Amino acid sequence: MRRKIPSLQALACFDAAARHGSYTRAAQELALTQGAVSRQVAVLEAFLGLALFRRSRHGMVLTPAGADYARQVRARLDGLERDTLDVIGRQGEGAALTLGAVPTFATRWLIPRLPRLAEAHPGLQVHLETRTRPFLFTDSGLDAALFAGTPEQVAQWAGTRAELLLVEEVVPVCSPSLLTGGRLLKPEALADLPLLHPSTRPEDWRRWFEAEGVDAPAAMAGPRYEQFSMQAAAAAAGLGVALMPTLLVQEELAVGTLVPACRERRPGRGYYLICPEQAQEPAALRRFRQWLLGQVRSSTGPSLKSKAT
Repeated sequence: MRRKIPSLQALACFDAAARHGSYTRAAQELALTQGAVSRQVAVLEAFLGLALFRRSRHGMVLTPAGADYARQVRARLDGLERDTLDVIGRQGEGAALTLGAVPTFATRWLIPRLPRLAEAHPGLQVHLETRTRPFLFTDSGLDAALFAGTPEQVAQWAGTRAELLLVEEVVPVCSPSLLTGGRLLKPEALADLPLLHPSTRPEDWRRWFEAEGVDAPAAMAGPRYEQFSMQAAAAAAGLGVALMPTLLVQEELAVGTLVPACRERRPGRGYYLICPEQAQEPAALRRFRQWLLGQVRSSTGPSLKSKAT
């Protein structure tokens, strides 16, 4: 059956024109004439039966339908490019896996271990993209995800299977310059210091003070950082105290750029391998999952059983 899809050339011209808001700049990117780009977009509009652009004083502007279609086309073209590069790079050998991952866990825990994966499975390539929140696998082009969250968050991620890898231990850390004489502080003393927050976990400090029985009215005040690596850098620079998973700041704690601000440590969120529910697990994902669980066992002991959501 013939697929009802427009030509790749028309889609490439539309994508470039949508990104640039200009047929001329799109033509420069694609090494075509402005007229050729315009004709390809016109062919695409005729195929769809709707207008994708409208003219304004500032150039070409996407219509609402055009803006929605442009997002979809860009994701598909990106996926097609990625798949093509995979085939070129592997020359028909091996397999590839694309993971969405929370960035600091990927850089601090996973990536240093990937040479071991290369030794165990030399033909398996792992591509990493940043993902900090749940998403729809059907729209992402991702094979699996490494996600940090609570059991409740994982349970609400429909159409997936989750496997708990690690449970983090969180501890307040700061620059040594914030501790007088290097003495550890009591939890109530932290409430009077500047607090640094992860933007993806805005209530962590409030919950930590509640667990310690400390009244901290300003527990949610202070600067927020998108990634834990930024938060760690801010704490090391003396900007305040950060509530950090120890597994993400092992290097800073080892060299002393960060130190515990008090003795109290508490369990935090879990790190999960999230996979879409599938009748048959792809071979590349199966090899990666088995290797990953082995790495977890060697560093922390047995992980928990998988949990379907």
